[in-house]
Amino acid sequence: MTFPEPTAVSSPPVKPPVVWWLRLEGLAIATLSAIFYARTGASWWLFAALWLTPDLSFLGYLTGPRIGSYCYNTVHSYLLPGVLVIAALSLRQPALLRFAIIWFNHIGVDRLLGYGLKYPAGFGFTHLKKLGKQ
Repeated sequence: MTFPEPTAVSSPPVKPPVVWWLRLEGLAIATLSAIFYARTGASWWLFAALWLTPDLSFLGYLTGPRIGSYCYNTVHSYLLPGVLVIAALSLRQPALLRFAIIWFNHIGVDRLLGYGLKYPAGFGFTHLKKLGKQ
């Protein structure tokens, strides 16, 4: 599989009002995941300790923006925590379910704050907005 070379992105393709809906979706995911986490009875210290774990995907940027964006997007998509929920329920492993809920919450808060999936052009180029000074 070949990937296109990074190019500059002048502006994100998602504009108001669609971007507002995507951010509200993030709020909904963040709120629901916090409610579900509270219902598990798990420690909020665990929640706080693991909440930033998905951001370790930033380390992919040490190899460059293309690989960094793929690493970041893989971890900041709802797909993998969704698979983890299915595995947790199938295997009856409540610990895995807690991790997945924390992961969903992290992604939801990121979306709410406007941190979107990254383009290979650089860390600041996201599907929701351009990060940094405009």
